[in-house]
Amino acid sequence: MATLTARFIKLYLMSCLFIAAQALSPSSLASEPKPPSTFKNPILSGYYPDPSIVRVGEDYYMVNSSFEWFPGMPIHHSKDLVNWTLIGYGLHRPEQLNLQHGLGDYMGIFAVTIRHHQGLFYLITTCVACEQNGNFYITAKNPAGPWSDPIWLDAPGIDPSLMWDEDGKAYYVGHGNLSGQQAWKDQQGVWLQQLDLQKQKLFGRRSQLTFGHANNAVWTEGPHLYKINGNYLLMVAEGGTGFNHSVTVHHSKDIWGPYISDSINPVLSHRHLGKEFPVHSVGHADLVQTQNGDWWSVMLGKRWVDGHTLLARETFLSPVVFEGKTPVFNPGIGHLSAEQQRPDLPWTPFEKSPARDNFSNEQLALEWNFLRTPHKKWYALNNEKLSLQLRKETLSELSNPSLVARRIEHHNFTASMSMSFSPVSENEIAGMTLYRNSTCHYQFIKGLNKLEIIKTEKGQQSKIASMAYNKNKLILKAVGSGRNVQFYYGETEDKLNTLASAQDLAVLSDEVAEGFNGPYVGMYASAMGKPSSSSASFDWFEYSGE
Repeated sequence: MATLTARFIKLYLMSCLFIAAQALSPSSLASEPKPPSTFKNPILSGYYPDPSIVRVGEDYYMVNSSFEWFPGMPIHHSKDLVNWTLIGYGLHRPEQLNLQHGLGDYMGIFAVTIRHHQGLFYLITTCVACEQNGNFYITAKNPAGPWSDPIWLDAPGIDPSLMWDEDGKAYYVGHGNLSGQQAWKDQQGVWLQQLDLQKQKLFGRRSQLTFGHANNAVWTEGPHLYKINGNYLLMVAEGGTGFNHSVTVHHSKDIWGPYISDSINPVLSHRHLGKEFPVHSVGHADLVQTQNGDWWSVMLGKRWVDGHTLLARETFLSPVVFEGKTPVFNPGIGHLSAEQQRPDLPWTPFEKSPARDNFSNEQLALEWNFLRTPHKKWYALNNEKLSLQLRKETLSELSNPSLVARRIEHHNFTASMSMSFSPVSENEIAGMTLYRNSTCHYQFIKGLNKLEIIKTEKGQQSKIASMAYNKNKLILKAVGSGRNVQFYYGETEDKLNTLASAQDLAVLSDEVAEGFNGPYVGMYASAMGKPSSSSASFDWFEYSGE
């Protein structure tokens, strides 16, 4: 009996060793996907301007400006600075802040700064031309929300930032020229004041820290203040957010200054590379140090396609090395790279959202946005369908139309949807839109017994295509490739017909539409200024790109 038991134990141990050897064999290890050694820029493609970043432990959080879109201040999470997932918005309740009817194109929420202090996250920003205009901050224990109501501050300017010194004192870093006088055109600057977080008020003296790195520096804004190795580093955006955009840094031993411009300024810009370089208008940066001690920076940039900027301002990533007090961006290269060695952090991809939204959840997915604040519930999710009420508001007004849209994030993309709609009068329309602002967009719409494509460019409407169509249900599809977009329709996905080909997406570009926001695609319905009890129903919406 003892011999049989010993033999059983021996066989059992041998089988365990065999299984372990198989698990560690080269063939089994080869089946595991190897993390890439490089990353590609931009890290957030599409309309994600003015990035600000913070690290909490091993987690990274980033926020972008959002202007007239709601929810506002999108917040992404990452573990490796390359893979990001949308987790929420700072402005997510209509009662927090009113992006009111009449708010202009690319007004609203300007550049946001995200910071973390003693277990609390802070977002500080400016609402420009809003019902309540000015600078405010909100707080949350969880960056995914919920976020507090705004705490308004008596401070001029835009693009505010926060900084905590080693003694625990909080400082407001503001934008503006406190003197009220300009030695040169568009002379702006950065100023500093203490912030009492208990009383939620600024107090004490205001001190002008800089007007920029040169005696013709324009639009000095987007400030961030850091204390690194015992010295204060002030980093600002200069030159405006167009082709002459740049990043400059300034140094001081005392938080109140004087701040001395770094001798190599600007530390980052693409303006010297000429207008043929594929990435331009680089600037508005923020710094973050990894848990390993490495420094990286996020910043905005734009990409050319046939002389046009189709996706607006996007978020890029660059390594930074300090040489003395000077931050050197992408050492040895000096500009942003399309692809390079990724950060020394554990590769942590997130599960991507499905390309097709079947509207099966109780709430809209985080990717969906509205124009301005929706104070009425004019949309509904029922029986795995999204329905939009036809209301008076239109895309060409500064209003909150019946529009549910998401960012266009790729130069090559496909957007399609299934819609059921039975208009009863000439003024009732529903369908798809490719939208940049109230004066520049495409409408791919079904009306009473017809399909139409209408282009609005700088406020001027033109009918691109029109045909008779009286079926209630149809598929609409837009396929973008660089500057070209083609529109398709049909009753089923496998049998689509072309309604318009080779239309120019430049109508959505910075060069035509202008402004600070970016391009969207989505579902739209309207009664064109008249009352209506009709609605349009959408079975699904699908977006994919590369």
